This record gives sequence, structure tokens and C-alpha cells, in this order.
Amino acid sequence: MSDSWKITLPCTRAEAEAIDPEGAAFATMAAPPVLMTRELTEDDVEDWVLEAYFQDKPGKREIDILKSLAPSAGNVAVKPEHIAEQDWVTLSQAGLDPVTTARFYVHTSANRGDVPDGARAFHIEAGLAFGTGHHETTTGCLMTLEQMRASGAVVRNLIDVGTGTGLLAFAAMHLWPRARATASDIDPISIDVTRENAAVNGVALGEGPNRLALAVAPGMAHRLIERRAPYDLVLANIIAAPLIELAPVIGAATAPGGTVILAGLLDRQADAVARAYRNAGFRLAGRVQLGDWPTLRMVRRAIR
Repeated sequence: MSDSWKITLPCTRAEAEAIDPEGAAFATMAAPPVLMTRELTEDDVEDWVLEAYFQDKPGKREIDILKSLAPSAGNVAVKPEHIAEQDWVTLSQAGLDPVTTARFYVHTSANRGDVPDGARAFHIEAGLAFGTGHHETTTGCLMTLEQMRASGAVVRNLIDVGTGTGLLAFAAMHLWPRARATASDIDPISIDVTRENAAVNGVALGEGPNRLALAVAPGMAHRLIERRAPYDLVLANIIAAPLIELAPVIGAATAPGGTVILAGLLDRQADAVARAYRNAGFRLAGRVQLGDWPTLRMVRRAIR
């Protein structure tokens, strides 16, 4: 717990959706901010807000970078707001509802609430776990996993690519407890977070059945990931551009008849993402639509 700082800027929905918290704009910052975007007026694409939480007081350079993300803010005066003795990650998540599906309940310490009967609860405390769109993309993936399980799908070997917090790997392991599971991310901090979340949620680590193996890797480029292929379930809740770029690699690592669940994309990006996976040997087998956030279920065609 320490003092923190907050900057608030008006923005449009288009600007909010274009923000990449892992982008070059923040690469040179020692401690990049936690970013939150939300609509202020329902269905008003012009009335959104960008909130940035800093560990240290932001200077002119940091403020200029933020303002470049919201050109519509124009000459709006920006004054960092001092927040004394607060956990800025908890602040950024305060007021957000848990993710709830038929079989899962995902919460932070700030929004635990009452776990529904029969639901598997996961406590996920990572700072960006519930950023813009993440409720919808997380919920869409969980619902797709539930649909697969209800239809009798058998999963023996799964991977969560770009895992972030480990949540989707944990959920799939709960539904298919005999499966081997792998989670990877390009960011070593995400793998550290996944390791911590596994301990909090009682998920065993390792390489055997019902254990989660972890790898720091760009995409699927890691000997552990290559050795454990082919996968009959690939989870990839990232963003559209890397999903498209990874299509051939994911295709090569997916067993015939295997399933890929793709999320983190906007409605207008779904056709391009689906096309990339069709070209890699998949067919569209299902879609969950929550607001502007689709989740695609693609199945790899049998090799003839």
C-alpha cells in the first residue's frame, strides 16, 4: 500500500477500443499505469472516459502519452489526482461486478460477493484482469468451455496461449480434470501472476494430468509447448492482430478435430480472424456474442 496517482481524460469509444496497454507508448515507462476505460452514458459512443492509475506522480511526458491516446480530449486541462495510502489496483477494480456463468464465478477481493451454489469460484487479483471488454471476453470463453463440456467434448491436452492470469486454463482444468494443461504468455510477469493465482485457487503446477505447466513464450515458440503438441483444445483470449498472426502456428499445433477458442476481438474484427483460421484448416463451429465482443469456436478439419 502506498500513495498513488490518477489521471482522468474524456475519450470516445473508438479511442478507448484502440488503446493497447502493452503498446510502444508505455514501453519506456519504468512503471506503466493501469488503464481503465468505460462509457459514461449508455450507448453514447462519444461519452467515454480513460482513467490511468500510476504508482508515482506522472510528469509531463506521461501526461502527453496519455493525451495522445485520446485526441478528442483536445486542450482539456490535466491535473494528476493524488490518492493517499490506497491500493491503486484495488481502486481500479472497485465497483466491477464478478464474472458469473453457469459453472464459474470469478471475483477479486474487492467484489467477492456470494458464490452461487454449484459454481467453481476463482479469486483473480491481477491488475488488468477486468479491463475494457474483459468481462465480456472472459465470460464468452467460459460459456464456450461450458458448451463444449455439456456437448460431451473430451479434452486430454490443452493450452492457454497469452494466459494473462491463468483463469481460462484453470477453468478448463476444472471441466476436464484428467487433461494435461499448459499456460503461456510473452510477459514473464503474467506467468508469475498465474503461478500466484494457481496457489490461491488450489491449482497444481507440473507436467502431469490435472497439473498446469507454465512457459514464458512469444506465441507458441517454446520447446515445452512444441513437445506437448498436438493440442485438442487451444484457448487464446488476446487481441485480433496476434490472433491472425498466430493462426498458422496454432493450426499446426492443433490436433485434427481439435478446438480453438478465440477471443479478445471486436465484432468488426471477427470476419478477418475467422478467415485466418479457415485458411489454417479450421471451420467455424460456434460463436458467443456478448455486446461487441464475440468469442469464436473453431474446429480443425480432419487431414485427408
